[in-house]
Amino acid sequence: MGVDTKKTLICFYNKVVTNCKNTVQGFKRFHGRAFSDPYVQSAKSSLVYDLAKMPSGTTGIKVMYMEEERVFSIEQVTAMLLTKLKETAEAALKKPVADCVISVPSFYTDAERRSVIDAAQIAGLNCLRLMNDTTSVALAYGIYKQDLPAPEEKPRIVVFVDVGHATYQVSVCAFNKGKLKVLGTAFDPELGGKDFDDVLVNYFVEEFAHKYKLDVRSKPRALVRLCQECEKLKKLMSANSSDLPLNIECFMNDIDVTSTLNRTKFEELCAGLLAKVEGPLHSVMEQIKLKKDDIYAVEIIGGASRIPAIKEKISKFFGKELNTTLNADEAVARGCALQCAILSPSFKVREFSITDVVPYPVSLRWTSAADEGIGDCEVFPKNHAAPFSKVLTFYRKEPFTLEAYYSNPKHLPYPDPTIGQFNIQKVVPQQSGESSKVKVKVRVDVHGVFSVSSASLVEVIKSGEGEEPMETDTPAKEDENKMQVDQDVQKNQSDDQKENADKRSETEEMETSAEDNKQDKKNDQPPQAKKAKVKTKSVELPIENRLHWQLTGDVFNMFVENEGKMIMQDKLEKERNDAKNYVEEYVYEMRDKLHGALEKFVSEADRDSFSLKLEDTENWLYEEGEDQQKQVYIDKLAELKKLGDPIRSRYIEADERPRAFDELGRQVQQYIKILEAYKAKDELYDHLDELDVMKVEKQVNEAMTWMNNKMNLQSKQSLSQDPVVQTQEIRAKTKELYSSCNHIITKPKPKVEPPKEEKTAEQNGPVNGQEGSEAQTASPEKGQAAPENTEAKLPEMDID
Repeated sequence: MGVDTKKTLICFYNKVVTNCKNTVQGFKRFHGRAFSDPYVQSAKSSLVYDLAKMPSGTTGIKVMYMEEERVFSIEQVTAMLLTKLKETAEAALKKPVADCVISVPSFYTDAERRSVIDAAQIAGLNCLRLMNDTTSVALAYGIYKQDLPAPEEKPRIVVFVDVGHATYQVSVCAFNKGKLKVLGTAFDPELGGKDFDDVLVNYFVEEFAHKYKLDVRSKPRALVRLCQECEKLKKLMSANSSDLPLNIECFMNDIDVTSTLNRTKFEELCAGLLAKVEGPLHSVMEQIKLKKDDIYAVEIIGGASRIPAIKEKISKFFGKELNTTLNADEAVARGCALQCAILSPSFKVREFSITDVVPYPVSLRWTSAADEGIGDCEVFPKNHAAPFSKVLTFYRKEPFTLEAYYSNPKHLPYPDPTIGQFNIQKVVPQQSGESSKVKVKVRVDVHGVFSVSSASLVEVIKSGEGEEPMETDTPAKEDENKMQVDQDVQKNQSDDQKENADKRSETEEMETSAEDNKQDKKNDQPPQAKKAKVKTKSVELPIENRLHWQLTGDVFNMFVENEGKMIMQDKLEKERNDAKNYVEEYVYEMRDKLHGALEKFVSEADRDSFSLKLEDTENWLYEEGEDQQKQVYIDKLAELKKLGDPIRSRYIEADERPRAFDELGRQVQQYIKILEAYKAKDELYDHLDELDVMKVEKQVNEAMTWMNNKMNLQSKQSLSQDPVVQTQEIRAKTKELYSSCNHIITKPKPKVEPPKEEKTAEQNGPVNGQEGSEAQTASPEKGQAAPENTEAKLPEMDID
C-alpha cells in the first residue's frame, strides 16, 4: 500500500463545516514536535480544533470521542488515518494489507520520521520505506521512460518542483537507464497553497469587518466556510483573469456576504509569498554545481503549481517551458505505489535503483576520558547518498557515549538539532592495559533515519611467534580520545563498490569509512616488523539509545492497545449503524411500494395497518430510536418484516409462478408427443419397453391433472391472498417428472452388428497410391510392372 501523507490535509468539506471542532486536518507538521515548539504555538491560533499537551510534553489533539473529551497524540491520529486507508485498500484488493510505503516531506528531521514510523506501527502496518515526496515523484517519472541514457552515458538531469498544500519542495535528479540518483534538494516548509488561501482569508476578514461589522474569527464554523470559499476562488482565479465573485449565504447572524476579486489584485496581495519562490531554486542549483543549460526538463506538481504567477516565476528562473506530464495531485502516491511494487515479491517490475540524499549534515560528538576535551566529526554531509553506512574506529578503555546532531541548525526547520545519544557499553582495555579498538557502524537507513546500528570490540589474541609481517593498528601514543578511520574497510569497500556497482539495489547497505579527522591523523606509525602471529576476535557490544524523539515501550504499547480497542469499537458502531440503516431503508422502500408495485398484493385493511406501523417506526427512528443498541434495531426490523414479507412473497410468487407452470407444461407436452410417436410405431421409439412406456404415460397424466387443478384453483384466488401453490412446489413437480420419465424415453436403441465382409481378390499394384499392399492375391513376375490406379471393391449391401 502506497500512502501519500499529503492526503492527511484533505478531509470531507461537509464534516469540516458541520463538525469543525472535532474534524482534524493539517496535522502532519506536528509530528515529532513538543507542545512548546514555536511552530506549534504559532499554528494554534489558526486552527479550528484544539491542541493540548501530552503527559510526555509532546503535542496532542483534543477531540470528543464516544461522548468523552479525549486527547490523542499526533501518532495516534495519523494511525487512525492509516487504519482507514488500510481498510479501504483491503476492501479493494479483497485481501489483508500488512506492508506500506509512506511519503513524507524531504525536509523531515529524524524525530519527525520516527514519529511517522511509530504511527504506522500503531496502525498495524509494516513501513517498508519512508520516501521523500520529490523522490517518489522522480520514480513515477523515470520508471516508465524508455529513452533514458545508458548507465555509462551522461545522465539526464530533471528538476522536480512540488508546490503542495502546505510545503514547497525542489529536487534535482539524474536519470540513467534503470537508475535514479537524487543530486540535491531544497525546500521552504512555510510556503504552500494554504498560505495563499490564508492571504485571501485575511483580506476578506478585514473587508467583512468593515463592510458588514462581522468578527469572522469569533465563529469557527464561519471561518471554515470562508476558508473553503477562498480556496475555490483561488482555483477560479488560476483559470480566469476577470473579476470573480465570492458569495456566502447566511454567513453569520443570517447575513449574506458578497465581494469580488481578480487575479491582478490577488497577486498583489501575495507579493511577499511569490518573492519566496526563487529561494529554493537558487539553493538547489548552488548545491549541484550545474548550469541551467544542463537541465533537461522541469516538472511541476502539486495543487498550488496551477497558480499562474508561481509557474511564471519558475519558468523564468530556468528559462524554459515547464512540463506538466505528471498528475499534479497523484504523482507522489503513484510513486509510493511503484516503490511498493518494486519491494513486493508479488509483482514483476523492471529494475530501477533509487539513491536518495541526506537533507541535513549529521555530525557525531563524543567526550574523552582524558583531558583533551570533546571530539567532533561530520559523518554525513548535506546531500550525501542514502541509504548509507560508515564504519568508524575508536580507541577506548571504558564505555563511551556518541552524541548525534545536525551540524547546521540555522538551516534546520526544527528547534532542536539533537538526534540522540548512543552509549557504547562493556568496553574494556586490552590485557596489556592499552586502549581497545572499537568499531562503530553508523548509518542512514532507507527511511532517512540516523542510527548507530552496531558496535564491536576487536580483541587481539597472540598465538605464538611467526615470520609473517603484521601491520599494527595501535597508535604510537595511547590516546583514548582518538577516532581512527578503518582503512582496510575503506579499501575493501571501494573494491566491492567497483565490482558490484551495477548490481546494487537502492535498499542495499553500502559500507565505507569516514574521512580522517585532523586530530586523528597519525604520522608516527611504526614500520612493519616481524612479530608474533596474532588473531583478532570481534565481540559485539550492547548499545543504549537515548533518542531525542522516541515513544517509550509502555506508551507505545498503550497506543497500540487503544488503537485496537477503537478499531473494534468502530466495527461495533458500524454494525449498529448498519442495523439502524436497514430499518430506515425498509421503512422507505415498503412505504413507497405499498402504493405501487405491491398494491395489488395486500388488502386495503392490511395496507392501512402496515402503513401506520411504518410511520410509527419512522418517527421512533428520529426520536428515542436515534441511539439504540444493535439488537433493538434487529428486533424492530424483524417485527416489520413479519408484516411485509408475506406481501413481498405474494408479489414474487405472482411474477415467477407463470414461468414455473410454463416450464412444467412444456415438459408434459414433450412427453405426450413422444408417447404419441411410440403408439404410431415410430422406429425411433419402437425399442422402448411397453411397461416402461405405460409408467411414463401414468406419470404424465398425473402431472397434467395436478397442474390443471392448481391453475384452476389459483385463477379463482385473489392476489392479496396467499397463493394456492408455491413456485417451489411447481418446480419440484417438474423435477420429479423429469427424473421419473427422462431415463426411459431417452433409452438408446440397441446396436445391430453388421454381417462380416468377405475379402475379395485385388489386383496387384499400389492401393490408393501406397505400395506393398497386403491385399494382393498374386505377385507380379520379376520385371513386370503392376497395374496402376486399381482398388479392391466390396460388394454393395444395405445395413440396418
